[in-house]
Amino acid sequence: MPGDGRQNSRGRLWGVGVGPGDPELVTLKTARLIREADVVAYHQGVGKRSNARRIVDGLVPADVVEEVLQYPVTTGTAEHPGGYAGAMADFYEECAQRLREHLAAGRDVVVLAEGDPMFYGSFMYLHDRLSEEFETEVVAGVPAFAAATALAATPLVRQTDVLTVLPGTLPEAELARRLADTDGAIIMKLGRTFPAVRSALEQAGRLDTAHYVERASMPEQRWLPVADVDPTSVPYFSLVVVPGDGHGARYDEQSSRVGTSLPPVGDEEGGGVPQQGEVVVVGLGPGPDAWLTPEASDELAQVGHVVGYAPYVARVPQRVGLQRHASGNTVEIDRATHALELARSGERVAVVSGGDAGVFGMATAVLEAQEAQPHLHDVTVRVVPGVSAVQAVAARAGAPIGGDFAVMSLSDRLKPWSVVERRLRAVADADLVLAVYNPRSRSRTTQVADMRRILLEHRDPSTVVVVGRDVGRAEESLHVTTLADLDPESIDMKCLLVVGSSRTRVSPTGAVWTSRSVEA
Repeated sequence: MPGDGRQNSRGRLWGVGVGPGDPELVTLKTARLIREADVVAYHQGVGKRSNARRIVDGLVPADVVEEVLQYPVTTGTAEHPGGYAGAMADFYEECAQRLREHLAAGRDVVVLAEGDPMFYGSFMYLHDRLSEEFETEVVAGVPAFAAATALAATPLVRQTDVLTVLPGTLPEAELARRLADTDGAIIMKLGRTFPAVRSALEQAGRLDTAHYVERASMPEQRWLPVADVDPTSVPYFSLVVVPGDGHGARYDEQSSRVGTSLPPVGDEEGGGVPQQGEVVVVGLGPGPDAWLTPEASDELAQVGHVVGYAPYVARVPQRVGLQRHASGNTVEIDRATHALELARSGERVAVVSGGDAGVFGMATAVLEAQEAQPHLHDVTVRVVPGVSAVQAVAARAGAPIGGDFAVMSLSDRLKPWSVVERRLRAVADADLVLAVYNPRSRSRTTQVADMRRILLEHRDPSTVVVVGRDVGRAEESLHVTTLADLDPESIDMKCLLVVGSSRTRVSPTGAVWTSRSVEA
């Protein structure tokens, strides 16, 4: 054996994938390492036999040392003071120490992992604890989902399709959202989670094409449509395959999908113009669900499609029949056009924005895209208001916009900085309260300092400034300072600034407010 004759050297740790169940799917390298090992270690549950060990029954030498790493718990509850997480952390530390002793004595240790060692495998936690002390190597194995797709003979993803691997232990709403947002998907860790997984698939509109696969590549393997599965019969060693083909047209049936984040929408079969739908542009508010208006909520419940910047689309609850179209932060006209085309084909579409859609939001982009394309002029567009970020920050501070005020964006992506400077001077000269959106980004780092310099040419250094960050969210903070003390380096894109006028003050209770009265 490799450990013979080198008692004073340190052993090597191997993490080897033994595949999903069929011994013939064990790689040649893994088979060789098992035969040559000094120590073979594997995890197993209480009162159960390790599947990984069973797969390699014919490979483990009779005289090898076996380390059975038995889980203390197999569910999410434990009597440990630290709960389930604490119990498992102690367990992995104990396992690492047992293997550490072998490695320090010069014995090579091969840890068996069902499927692949680095794919939801327990070996990872041993790797975390031992790889910096001992020479370590990982040998890939055939993952369970590869065997499952082979059994179901189901193409998982094609060409530019996106594959998402999801644990069934995710909250149902989050699982539904992610299923709706991807092309192909694999859902692992079923068992008791199956009813919630099935519900999430239905909400995402993916139930009809989803396949349930149980014990893939093992003698007792089986697969069937998820809709036909008895929830009481689902073991942990099962998964769901959601093929990308079920999310839209196949690559070879719609080649224009390649390289586009927003696929085009064509006319109905026959070449005629289909019945018109509509686009409703919805402001979601600055963040918390409580700030989503009832009208906006009602509109979102009635549309068949939601289009928008990915973080905003993610805020819309998934439900049966809703299709989601998420895109990046600088393709406003592209997604506006996509929404209008969907509506032209007869769909009801919501385009979503944070805050109020009409304040530096998607409402203008939709109308701009419509004006530029004559064939979209007859599409109905409605705008639903939302709570704006400036309203939220002002309310948290008190009443700084109780009088006349201006709203500006410091972004120079759609206008030159010279225009921004000219408008800042005009606002300062008019002694208006100023709400500032988009103050700073990774590529725009000087604008806040430039704004401060320009305003100080017209405003007293003691002018009140409110800095609101992530208002309405768990990380919310509100800081009241002055124009002289404003630190530009402390500002980022999560901030909205309210720069007071000469009539803005701070009350004895700390509230910021602006007098309604103006002297001639």
